[in-house]
Amino acid sequence: MQHGHQHRRQHRRQHRRQHRRQHRDQLIDLLVVGGGTAGLVAARTAARLGARVVLVERTRTGGDCLWTGCVPSKAFLAAAAHAHAVRDGARFGVRAAAPHVDLAAVMTHVHAARERIAPVDSVEALAADGVEVRHGTLRFSGPGRATLDGEVDGAPLRFRRAVIATGADPVLPGIPGLADAAPLTTDSVWDLDAPVPSLVVLGAGPIGCELGQGFARLGTAVTLLEAADRVLPVEEPEASARLGAALARDGVDVRTGRRAVAVSAVRPAGDGWEVELDDGARVRGARVLVALGRAPATAGLGLDALGVTRASTGHVVVDDRLRTSAPGVFAAGDVVGDLPSGGALLPRPFTHVAGVHGSVAATNAVLAPLRRVDHRAMPRVTYTAPEVAHVGLTEDAAREGHDGVRVRTLEHGEVDRAVTEDETAGVTRVVLDRRGRVLGATVVGPRAGEVLNELTALVARRGRLRELAGVTHPYPGWGDAVWNAALAELGDALATQAARRAARLGVLARRVVPLSRASAGRAAPRPR
Repeated sequence: MQHGHQHRRQHRRQHRRQHRRQHRDQLIDLLVVGGGTAGLVAARTAARLGARVVLVERTRTGGDCLWTGCVPSKAFLAAAAHAHAVRDGARFGVRAAAPHVDLAAVMTHVHAARERIAPVDSVEALAADGVEVRHGTLRFSGPGRATLDGEVDGAPLRFRRAVIATGADPVLPGIPGLADAAPLTTDSVWDLDAPVPSLVVLGAGPIGCELGQGFARLGTAVTLLEAADRVLPVEEPEASARLGAALARDGVDVRTGRRAVAVSAVRPAGDGWEVELDDGARVRGARVLVALGRAPATAGLGLDALGVTRASTGHVVVDDRLRTSAPGVFAAGDVVGDLPSGGALLPRPFTHVAGVHGSVAATNAVLAPLRRVDHRAMPRVTYTAPEVAHVGLTEDAAREGHDGVRVRTLEHGEVDRAVTEDETAGVTRVVLDRRGRVLGATVVGPRAGEVLNELTALVARRGRLRELAGVTHPYPGWGDAVWNAALAELGDALATQAARRAARLGVLARRVVPLSRASAGRAAPRPR
């Protein structure tokens, strides 16, 4: 009898151990919600660290960057640049007939670029990296638990840690009549297959400026509306002014300080849409494109069940380690709200920012929350012509937090590469503290995003501009603007009274020391 009881107790202990082992095996180390850039990087990072990772994506992996953002927009702008080059060749002595633009063929090029890059972010590629991908709509049901629509067995997902990376969606304002116009957004514009004779763009931020200029260069009559007093209102005023002038040269009707208040159909029906402005003026377009920002995609996630705090904008509130208010839950990418920025303008939803977020969030979730996100050295680029690139503090922000701020400005008329390509309307502005360290920089011109790289490195490590004076740069290059600014910074340092006195003493010392002593120990090379 006693032996039977012992046997049953031993059997129950073995059963409990087996149950716990199976539970541990089923428990997900890191649940990643969202298959865009932040989610992909987070999932791959965690898998490389040896974690069991499940990534849940509602539609297709790759996110906005691949399907509606960076990749299609840059492919579109490349086509627009070629059309512009054909029209603009006469100033270089190259004359050609006006280009014929086939918008359907342009979009074929756009789609081909997406399809070529898509395999990198595919389910198969993720599986090869050790990431399990599941499709469906996920909802958190409580700490460590979530349900997924479409699962065959209906079993809840159980996880130790989670990264919320659901991204953001285009904002559609409640302007009367706008919905009737079936407005284009970055989600739908790539499905166009017929010419657009005229276009009204709402919003002159990076997306509005890029697409507005792109359509104008492809032959569309574009009206660009912006409620602020200048295009790219978050950038330095000088950068905004130079881009505004470039847009006007490309035929864009730029109207700043104006807000759309109503949209109505033009009569007779089918002739487009009329947008009424807050000053009573009216503008017309065959289509309306909305580029008024993006809102975080958090609806329906069940974040309240986790205890995740959101801002009034809907963004998930995180600290600089990307931890939310819920233990073990992190957030990354476009869904994230403001972070401590040290006075820097926070970057807008950019792919490279989402990638950094994904890496930091996954490492902190799987290992320990040690890594921090520092937005002070996060660059951003608007890929118009000219490009507008910025990193760090603007001049105004720098003066608010630092003493002795200086700005070194170099017009691109002084850059030989710009002269050879007749692109001298650009500028490079570097914001320095009193010790000559780079606090921020803005570059306006061709390849500005690449030119900014050196300055971004200096901002990240709080380096001095004059350090670049000793680095050999290939000539002629667009980066000469930065190099010339560094040389000027070094020249000013050497021109100080103390530096001149030290140099004078060095010259006098060389005069006093006999030549034979100065060259002692150095054997003359033997003739060969």
